[in-house]
Amino acid sequence: MRPRSIKNSVLCAVSLVLILANHSVANSQALVPNPVLVFTGAEYFEKDGKSFVRYTFDVDNKGSYPAELFAAAPSLPPCGANASASRTWVDLLMQNGKRLNGFCALNNSSSLNKIWFALEGDAIPPSWIYIEMTDRQTGTKYKSNLAETTM
Repeated sequence: MRPRSIKNSVLCAVSLVLILANHSVANSQALVPNPVLVFTGAEYFEKDGKSFVRYTFDVDNKGSYPAELFAAAPSLPPCGANASASRTWVDLLMQNGKRLNGFCALNNSSSLNKIWFALEGDAIPPSWIYIEMTDRQTGTKYKSNLAETTM
């Protein structure tokens, strides 16, 4: 082979490896779906003499999320005093983006079956909410569908 054709062959091989590696990373990220949020009920409770309603939700496809998304991440910023907050944080938001509640210490995907927000008993809940799951290690956000707050 001539030196020029060897150089071209090496460049082609390196390019192919980079393309395949990039394709592999893109495919692995594509395997993590957006959450499918489902309203599961309302629970009435009292605290400090006040009545509240806790609106509870489940992520129907929670089994699709790999365990590493919910592993303790002490190398990332803490959540308050919790220095071992999880890698992925979950925020519940009104349709307009206003935050209702958040979870920063879910330790596995099955914990997504008990996420909630609470309002005083006489407050009217938003008609629709959604969640954002933020993978703090990669900066990736997974946004759910809009879910009703009543059955």
